[in-house]
Amino acid sequence: MPEAPKETDQNLVAENNKKKLEFIEDITSNPDHIQQQVLSEILSRNAHVEYLNRHGLNAHTDRETFKKTIPVISYEDILSDINRIALGDTSPILCSHPISEFLTSSGTSAGERKMMPTIEEELERRSLLYSLLMPVMSQFVPGLDKGKGMYFLFIKSETKTPGGLPARPVLTSFYKSSHFKERPYDPYTNYTSPNEAILCPDSYQSMYSQILCGLCLRTDVLRVGAVFASGFIRAIHFLEKHWSLLCHDIRTGTLNPLITDEEVREAVMRILEPDPENAEFVKSECRKGSWQGIITRLWPNTKYVDVIVTGTMSQYIPTLDYYSDGLPLVCTMYASSECYFGVNLNPLCSPSDVSYTLIPTMAYFEFLPLHANNDNKLVDLVNVKQGQDYELVVTTYAGLYRYRVGDVLRVAGFKNKAPQFNFICRKNVVLSIDSDKTDEVELQAAVRAAVSHLKPFGASLTEYTSYADTSGIPGHYVLYWELSQNSTIPIPPSVFEDCCLTMEESLSSVYRQNRAYEAIGPLEIRIVEGGTFDKLMDYAISLGASINQYKTPRCVKFAPIVDLLNSRLASSFFSPKCPKYGAV
Repeated sequence: MPEAPKETDQNLVAENNKKKLEFIEDITSNPDHIQQQVLSEILSRNAHVEYLNRHGLNAHTDRETFKKTIPVISYEDILSDINRIALGDTSPILCSHPISEFLTSSGTSAGERKMMPTIEEELERRSLLYSLLMPVMSQFVPGLDKGKGMYFLFIKSETKTPGGLPARPVLTSFYKSSHFKERPYDPYTNYTSPNEAILCPDSYQSMYSQILCGLCLRTDVLRVGAVFASGFIRAIHFLEKHWSLLCHDIRTGTLNPLITDEEVREAVMRILEPDPENAEFVKSECRKGSWQGIITRLWPNTKYVDVIVTGTMSQYIPTLDYYSDGLPLVCTMYASSECYFGVNLNPLCSPSDVSYTLIPTMAYFEFLPLHANNDNKLVDLVNVKQGQDYELVVTTYAGLYRYRVGDVLRVAGFKNKAPQFNFICRKNVVLSIDSDKTDEVELQAAVRAAVSHLKPFGASLTEYTSYADTSGIPGHYVLYWELSQNSTIPIPPSVFEDCCLTMEESLSSVYRQNRAYEAIGPLEIRIVEGGTFDKLMDYAISLGASINQYKTPRCVKFAPIVDLLNSRLASSFFSPKCPKYGAV
């Protein structure tokens, strides 16, 4: 753990905050000039890479030539280049700097995760963005440097490509880097969780140890969080299941023998001391009938919950409000595997009002207007229009050029001359519980594979839809199936369970990894009565839908529609086991 702060550190913290806030003022006051510099720098250093030469850029570095020459692309357009790098080709295909690793994206391509090339210096840019978060937050919540943050942070499994490069999620990459592991003392990165617990690959041992340390240091905690809202709720659910074991450890000052990782044990034992009084308090709170407000009851000095609750994560807001007793839900930053983008300069705003200011030094940003008949003409950062929706397109230092990220953003306002964006959604995503993102094509392919089990019984699928059920922890996918059957042969429950498992086996490796880590529960198929989807159409038409244009939605979210489907439930079945998972 970082050392305790010294008295002189208070002045250093204030001075650092001032510098970071001045940096934000500077870069948002002249973003177009900075963007031109960023593009010129990217193109100058990569002037001779194969990809740019292939498209005839001929070492030009100006914006006009770049836009005329380089196409707007998706992942599939560079997949062959990425595969060459993955196989060990070290020539400058996409970037003049050596590719140091691949960052596996939760977006999927043909059912498997995308691999984004990155270079060593990108860690500096990510660290820069992280360094802006707390100076911004300190304007709204003073004194955060005087306590600790209880953040549940985890790594996920990684592999190596045939060429020997690591392939892993972006956060796993960051947590394993020296930028995180060997960070100098900073009161804003003074966490209750030891690095060893965060870096433990066993999810049970990591979670148990992090919660135990958070309980031992609970009066020091001023803020709590995780990356995604779903991850934080999963930690609270873990506490609900295991509080008696945790209280035993606190009472006796001994660590559960299920924690077998020696480095983790040593790190936790530096924090854990016999504390019967604390153990009794935690026990008394956890054994109460209601868990409403459990966060403020166990960690009474907590000022806010720091989690992503935009996009599909907004489905967890009611649960977070319940557990936190209405503490502010703070979304601090906007990032992806492709690039870290921006920060929320008004972090105490309502989750529905969250907007991110893109930091113009991170990459070169362009925007593809949606719902506009403009021949796909992209606009620059400073030329977006308030209230308009755009798809984000990036050119990065690591070798992505005019790459469609797939995020839909809406211009909410401006900070000086820099636009601020609401995150609206991922394009084409139908279902999402955690970091999984399942689109309609993937869902259709999984359903098609599953219904093959019904053929021997003369049954076929008449219609289907889906629902991300987050009423339990963890959440899970629900498929509503209406069947027709030409045979009187009854379909055994085991066949429907096979259908569930086949669907899971057909979904992306990101989904399957989350199932293996218990971030997503078993997939459920709910068989509904005949005529249910006709009633669904009738309901949609009663609300104003056109009968000529009506299509069965492949995902439902509107509560009355979910209620209608559930009211006609005939039977339901769950996947009997975890699908096979092999990291890609």
